Amino acid sequence: MAEKIVIIGGGAGGASTAARLRRLDETAEIIILERGEAISYATCGLPYYIGGVIEEREELFVQTPTAMKERFQIDVRVRHEALQIIRERKEVVIRDHGEGRTYTENYDKLVLSPGAYPVVPNIPGTDLKNVFALRSITDNDRIKDYITNHPIRSAVVAGGGFIGVEIAENLTRLNLEVTLVEMTDQVLSNLDYEMAAFIHHELRAKGVTLLLNTGVAAITEEDNRLNVALSTGQYLPTDIVILAVGIRPNVKLAADADLKLGVTGAILVNDRLQTSDPSIYAVGDAVQIRDLVSGRDNWLPLAGPANRQGRILADILSGRAERYNGAQRTAIAKIFDLTAASTGLNEKTLKKWGIPYLSCITHSNSHAGYYPGASPLSIKLLFAPEDGKLLGAQVVGYEGADKRIDVLAAALRFEKTVFDLAELELAYAPPFSSAKDPVNMAGYVAGNILNGDMAVITWDRLLEQPQDNAVILDVREPDEFRLGAIPGAVNIPLDQLRKRLDELPREREIVTYCYVGLRSYIAARILMQRGWKVKNLSGGYKTLSAVMKDRALQAAKPTHAETVGV
Repeated sequence: MAEKIVIIGGGAGGASTAARLRRLDETAEIIILERGEAISYATCGLPYYIGGVIEEREELFVQTPTAMKERFQIDVRVRHEALQIIRERKEVVIRDHGEGRTYTENYDKLVLSPGAYPVVPNIPGTDLKNVFALRSITDNDRIKDYITNHPIRSAVVAGGGFIGVEIAENLTRLNLEVTLVEMTDQVLSNLDYEMAAFIHHELRAKGVTLLLNTGVAAITEEDNRLNVALSTGQYLPTDIVILAVGIRPNVKLAADADLKLGVTGAILVNDRLQTSDPSIYAVGDAVQIRDLVSGRDNWLPLAGPANRQGRILADILSGRAERYNGAQRTAIAKIFDLTAASTGLNEKTLKKWGIPYLSCITHSNSHAGYYPGASPLSIKLLFAPEDGKLLGAQVVGYEGADKRIDVLAAALRFEKTVFDLAELELAYAPPFSSAKDPVNMAGYVAGNILNGDMAVITWDRLLEQPQDNAVILDVREPDEFRLGAIPGAVNIPLDQLRKRLDELPREREIVTYCYVGLRSYIAARILMQRGWKVKNLSGGYKTLSAVMKDRALQAAKPTHAETVGV
C-alpha cells in the first residue's frame, strides 16, 4: 500500500525532499503544506531583486505549485498553515487561509521543514511601517513596494551578516545613502577579524557608512522619517530600516508536539534525519546537525546543507540505507566587487571550543602576475598542529575566490592535510592561475610551519603582546618603508641583508616582515641558518596594516554620526 508523506514547509529542504521522493517512488502520496504564498523560491536572491540586479520577480521562483503538480504529481497547498501535530493519531491540524477553514490531514510519515524566522530585536519602533525584516518573499515584496512608491534617500541596515551586507550593497546600487550598524567589531562572523577587515574597507570605499561595535536602541518616527537611536547615544535620521540581526530555528510546531530539541535549540534529529518520533523527520534550517570538523552538535542554516538533507531524506523514506553525516559551514558572499568565502571552522570557534590549531595567511595573485588583470587573493588556513589536517579556510579577493574555496572545501570534506594542498595538481594557464596556484602556495607555507622551516607570529600577538626583546626587521625597499611601517622597525632590504648581518644583535629574537610575507620568509631562512631565532609575520604588513587602519576607523567618531548626533 502506498505511503502518505506530508511535508510541512515548501522551502529548500521540503521541496527537494518531495521532488527526489517522487523520482524514487511513483506510488507515494506526497502533500506539501506551505503557509506562505510560494514554494521553493531563492531566499538568497532576495537582496538582488530589491537592488535590481535580478530584474524579474518570477526569476526568484525555482519551482511553482502548478509545475510541481504537473511534473511530479505532488499536491502543493500554499497558504495552508500547520497548526498542530497530533502524534498519537498521526494527524496534522491545518488552517487553510484561502478558504478560512480548519481541517485535519493524516499521514504515514511526516517531514518538518519549517525553516527559520528573522530575529526582531526587542526595542521600540520595530513595528513601524518603514521598518522591515528580510526573510520571505512577502518581506521582499513589501520592501520593494515601499522603495518603489516612496521618495527614499537613505537607509539604515541593522546587522552585518550575509543578508545585511548584501542588502547594504543593493540599496547602495539604488543610490541610497546606506549606514550599516553592527553590534560586534566585524561583519560576516564566518570570517576572522583580520579577513573581515578587507570587507570593511570595501564597504567604506563603496560609500557605505559602517558603524561597528554599535547597536540599535530604538526607532521613532517623525514626519514620515525615522530616527534611529544608537547604543552610542547618537541618532541617525533615515527613510527606512532593514533589520538583519539574525535568524532562529522555527521550532514551535515541533516543541508543541513534544518533539525533542537539541542543545542549540533546533529540532533534534539522528543521522537518518529522524526526530524523537520515529514517524516524523526534519530537514533544513530548523534542525540541529553535526559539525563535520569538530563532531559537535551545531545549527547551520545554509541552503546547500538543506538541499542535501532533503535529497538524503527522500532516499531514506524510499527505503535506502542513507545517512546524513553533517555539514562543514561552506559559505560565500559578494560584497560589491569583493568576494568573501569560508569553509570549516574559523579561529574564533577553534579557540572557543578548545581545539588546538595553527594558522597562516598568504596573499597571492588571482592569476599569473604578468598576465593583465591579476588581483590580490588572500587565503587563511587553519590546521591541526600534529598532522596538518585542514580545520578551516577563508578566502577574500576580487577574482577566483570562489574556485579556491571550493577546492579547499573538498579537501576539508575528505580530511586532507596542508601537505595534500601542496600536492594538488590544479589547472594552470596565465589568464586563470599561476603554476603554483594560490591553494598550493597556502599549502607550502603551512607545510613550512609544520616542518620547522619557519616559525610565525600572528598580527594579534605582535600588536597585543609585548615584543620588548625582539628586533622588528622590515626587509622591504626603503620607499615602501617610508610609506608606512611597524613602529620601531629596522629597515634592511632583503637584497642587502647578508652584507649587513652585523647590524642585528645575535642575543635577540628577530621578527621579520615584508608586504605579504614572501621576502621576509627568505630573510628568516637566511637568519635561521646563521643561528638567529626568527619569527616571520604571517600575512605580512598587508594584513597588519589592514587591521590597524580598521581599528583606527572604528575608534574614530563616525563623521556621519557627528552630523546627526545630539
